[in-house]
Parts: sequence; structure tokens; C-alpha cells
Amino acid sequence: MSSPIIFYDIPSTLSVNAWSPNTWKTRYALNIKGVAYKTEWVEYPDIEALAKKIGAPPTSTNADGSPLYTLPIINDPNTGKVVSDSFLIAEYLDATYPSGTTLFPPGTKPLMVALEAVLNPSSEKYFRATREATYGKKIEEFSPAGAQRNADWAKAKEGLVAVDGWLSKNGGGKFVMGNTVTYADGILGAWLTWIKIANGESSAAWKDFASWHGGRWGTYITNLKPFATVL
Repeated sequence: MSSPIIFYDIPSTLSVNAWSPNTWKTRYALNIKGVAYKTEWVEYPDIEALAKKIGAPPTSTNADGSPLYTLPIINDPNTGKVVSDSFLIAEYLDATYPSGTTLFPPGTKPLMVALEAVLNPSSEKYFRATREATYGKKIEEFSPAGAQRNADWAKAKEGLVAVDGWLSKNGGGKFVMGNTVTYADGILGAWLTWIKIANGESSAAWKDFASWHGGRWGTYITNLKPFATVL
């Protein structure tokens, strides 16, 4: 019997412990793939030490040129592999566990890369402003209500116009690829889940966001709920 994959994620004091959009990509990938895993929670200051201890490669470099270690990371006791970076983790899961749901159907990987490129720039400023939520601070402390919040919100809405256009051509399916759930849904779902969690599911901000583009985003995140389990 295979052992569960160890998935390292960042905790928070929000209503849902899992909050980071980058680690949510991997959580969705694991749930969509259907492989057994367990979460180990790692605070920001402990990420580098953990990565070095288990042999996880850095994902980038700091301004001074030193290695930068980030989550998500998975440690697969069945193969001895330790993988960093959400996209690389998804590729690893498909290659190592082919019997589960295919995260990258043939010919779709360029679309996944494009989806990442569309979402990341439009969300970068908002993400930087709110990532300290993991330390227990509320979103309002980093993006104060008023003109700045409205401008950030308008930019987020504009950034989703292209994605809305793509989804409008999927034949009316529930997911990015129609009715087939893939890693594209892990990418998009991660960002939407983070926005919902950071603002609060019952907040006016999330309700407004969920209603954009004919209510597409609220419906979409509801359709992904079976793959949003936090183990």
C-alpha cells in the first residue's frame, strides 16, 4: 500500500487554514488527481530550513542572489522525490500517478501556461498587499477601503475579462476544459479561492466578485467545491 504524499502548506489564522493561492494550486491538483496526501503546516520563517532539510530545490533567487525557498513543496515517500513549485508538482503527479485524473490532457499545457500568465500580473499587487494575512492580519489593513481598494478591485475585474472570454467558449461546461476538470481549474480555482477566503465568504466584497461576468466566478468556485478539501 502506498504512503500519503506529504504536502507542505502555509497556515493562517483565517477561518480556513489554507489560504495561499500558490499552495492552493497544489491542493487542487492533489484533490483532482485523487492521490492520498496529508498536509504539514509550515510558518513562513521555517520554510527555508525545512526545504534544506528535506532537499527541496529553491524556486527563485532573492535580491542579493541567494536561493529563495517557497511553498508549495511535496515529499513523496513512495518515490523519494521532493518537488517544489506548483506547476512542476502538477507535472510530477501526472507522470508518477497516471491512473488518476489527467491534470494536463494532451496539447493543453500551453493553455495552462497562458492562464498563469494572465492571472499572475493582474493579481500581483493585490497578492503582495494581502499575503501577510498568514500572520493574522485582516485584508483591510493592507488594502484600505476607499479609492485605492476600488482601483485594485477594478483592476482585478479587468484582469478576468480574458479568462471570462475563454470560458464562454467551453461549450457551457462547468470547468475550464468544459466538463473535464484539469490543472487549469487548479490554477484559476486557487486564485478565486484565495480571494474568497481573504475577504470572507459572507463579505460584500466576495459577493460582488462572485457576481462579476454574469455570476460566473461564484458558480465556478461552487463547481470546484468537491476538489477543495483540506486534508
